[in-house]
Order: sequence, then structure tokens, then C-alpha cells
Amino acid sequence: MKIAIVKETEDFEKRVSASPETVKKFISLGFSVDIEEDAGVSSFFSNESYKNAGANIVTDTKTLISSADIVLKVNTVHKDGNGSDNIKYYNKGTKVIGFLKPLQNQDKIKDLANNHIDAFSVELIPRISRAQSMDALSSQSNLAGYKAVIDSVSEFSKAIPMMMTAAGTIAPAKILILGAGVAGLQAIATARRLGAIVSAFDVRAAAKEQVESLGAKFVEVILENDTISDNETDSGYAKEMTDEYKKQQKDLLHKTIKAQDIVITTALIPGKEAPELITDDMVKDMKPGSIIVDLAAEAGGNCKLTKLNETIVEHGVKIMGYANFPSKLSQDASSLYSKNLFNFVQLMVKDKKIEIDWEDEILKKSCVSHDGKVMNI
Repeated sequence: MKIAIVKETEDFEKRVSASPETVKKFISLGFSVDIEEDAGVSSFFSNESYKNAGANIVTDTKTLISSADIVLKVNTVHKDGNGSDNIKYYNKGTKVIGFLKPLQNQDKIKDLANNHIDAFSVELIPRISRAQSMDALSSQSNLAGYKAVIDSVSEFSKAIPMMMTAAGTIAPAKILILGAGVAGLQAIATARRLGAIVSAFDVRAAAKEQVESLGAKFVEVILENDTISDNETDSGYAKEMTDEYKKQQKDLLHKTIKAQDIVITTALIPGKEAPELITDDMVKDMKPGSIIVDLAAEAGGNCKLTKLNETIVEHGVKIMGYANFPSKLSQDASSLYSKNLFNFVQLMVKDKKIEIDWEDEILKKSCVSHDGKVMNI
């Protein structure tokens, strides 16, 4: 059994899919591990550290991939991509595991299926107790929420906590978090630790208790004779809302945003464009020097004015649209992600052989390409 760890080719991607620690664990499962030269350098894992862990350093990408049973990646594979993203390097029956973005990249998944590559997308790992240690979305979103707060604070022209000095008192900053999933909750916790006055908005009923347990105020839309109780899917994601709800939401957020210093948006709907929560008019009414960090930038953005992978200033408000916040914490992000992948790969191995149980709920639901067919999208 052979695992290949490849060097990512996408812009702004500094993560790697295995750490020296997990290389040792893969070897203990019976794998030989090949890693592309310098694959871990941007995550501060040297070639030497991988060699010491028992991996072989390979310089030729085609040789690396074509000899592997399993290829571990961070990002998706392209039909005519460069290096490890070139689908032509993959043999029939190769198992590919990574953030494949299947709902956004259906053509790429079809290419994998047409080439008879078994592909597993970590975004589709079901949210069940047995799969918690494999939940790469959560591990990466946690870091994104933290980093979004840290980056916004570094760009902000004021102090965050209340400060009392002989010259006067500095009021604490007000931070609003839109979306209280994993990233949002971590953002709330981080902003609270820094001393900000924090509020949060989410359409899901379950989020209210979680937000308030972290010491933040919950901003809530309540329709006549109704609450937000039915605005959540069985998987725990927010549903797309009714027009009536969206109107009231817009009015409430406009009123709330006027008083904020920093707004961090995290709202996503799987497989769809990110919902627009912040309009041009809302930005106009924000205080000069305010900050917006849009964690949904890659999916179109929660802010009307967001530009992907750019920081812009509109109406005196700085809007940050970086697409890959976990990569800005590449060492920790890679360490967590590699553990997620190791726990996932363990499901495929029995008696030091690759034996995939296609009835296993985790493998079955995360598989997007098998036996020449597209799955689960």
C-alpha cells in the first residue's frame, strides 16, 4: 500500500495534507509514504522532518502520483491542472481524498469519474459522532473564525477592550458576527477574549443558546406568530429563507450594523451562492474606519462589495475578502487536517490492506466518484 502526499498548486494555498506525525501513523498502518519535495515547506514541515518520519521524498510529480494507491490533497483536482492537480497523472482506481468542492465543481467530479478515480470529498463527511475526528470542515473553520478576528483587529485603528487611563476611558469595540456555525462561534469566543462587546446573528434556533453561552448578544428576527425554529436542515446548516424573513432580516441588520466597529461574516449555504447579508447602503451607514471580514468571499461573499482575495476600502470601510483563512495559519491548519485525513483513511484499511466497505456510512456519503460514476451530488 502506498500513499502519496502532494504539493498544492492553487494560489494562496500553504497547507499540506500530512504532517511528519501522521506519516509515522500511516507507516504503522502498513503504508509506504511518498511525499512531493517541498510539499510541507509552507507549513514549516521540512523535507528532512518527513524523511526522519519514514517518508520518501519524490521530485517527479508524475512518478509520485502514478505509483500511489491513495493520494492525499488539500484542494480539488483539475482536468488540465499543473503538477499534482493534473488528472492525467492518476491511475484508474486511485483513491483521492481532499476538499474537492463537489457541489461547486461538478464538471471536475465528472472528470474524476470518467477517469475511474475513486474520489472522497471531506466536506461531505456526515456530521455523526463516529466521524467527529474526521471533520475537516470544523477543524479548518475553527481556525478561520479565530484568524478573521485577529486580522480584523490588526487592521482596526482603535483598541478592542475598554481601557481606563488618566486621560480618559476608551470604550470597548463592538463586533458583530454574522453566522454562528463553527467559524462564527470561534470568532465570538476570540472577540470576547479580546474584550469586545460581541453580538451575533444566525437564522437557526440552536444558535441562540450557543451564542449566549459565549457571552454574546443574539440578534434575532422573529416573524409574527413564529420564531426561527424551522430554519435549519437535518445536517445542521441554515436553510434559504423566505422573502418575508429576508426583508425583516435586512432591516434588522441595517439597524444593527450602524453601531458596529467590526463585522465578520461566515454565512454559507452548501452548494449555493453565499447569501447577501450586507448591502451597499449598509456599508455607507457604517462608521468610518469600520472593518468587514467576509469569510464567505469564495462563495460570492456575504457583503455586496466584497472582492475575492482583495482588501478594499468603500465608503470609508475596509472590506477584507481573503478566500483561505486557514492557510494563513498553515502549520496548525495542516496539523489538524492531516489528523482528520489519517482518521478517515483508517476506515479503508483492514489487516494492512486497503479494503473499502462501501456500506460504511462515512465512506459512502463522502464518496463523489466511484466505478466511473458520480456519487452524492
